[in-house]
Amino acid sequence: MRPPLIRLAGPQDVAHLSEIEISAASLFRDAGIEIFPGEAADDPIDFTPPDIWRPIVADGLVWVAETGGRPAAFLAARQEPDSLHILEFDVRREEQGRGVGRALLSFAIAEARRRGFGGLSLTTFRDVPWNAPFYASAGFAIVERPDAPEWLIAYLDRETGRGLDPARRCAMMLRL
Repeated sequence: MRPPLIRLAGPQDVAHLSEIEISAASLFRDAGIEIFPGEAADDPIDFTPPDIWRPIVADGLVWVAETGGRPAAFLAARQEPDSLHILEFDVRREEQGRGVGRALLSFAIAEARRRGFGGLSLTTFRDVPWNAPFYASAGFAIVERPDAPEWLIAYLDRETGRGLDPARRCAMMLRL
């Protein structure tokens, strides 16, 4: 397989971001992993509306990986103090396991270095094999609440407010 083409997302990509997010989330459902407590198998998959992505794309902090001429994955980030925080990172289900996600994450790490950030951060599921263990394999380490900066704790708190189980979530950082 040819490596994916990785590029900055543009306004034309916004519609694809939700599609990719839904495709990636379907893996949770099919694996029987409940994201939100009490979630039924036939509930619609929660996704981020395009209106949320537009300003983040305009800020130049969303990258897309293309395979076969179409968006296959995206990584959206936000600048935080000395860190590039990954807001969302999704790979279309049919592209998972082919190195597309790893290539995109490696690109984001290189981009964070190029822009002078001291690290990258994210929040993810501790107990899902393609979440925390995947990031650990790329050099990220879990940062427990007492050691996390306030802005990173705020991300975890917002997730709890949305109904995610705080015992299953963790913050991770990669120091550059």
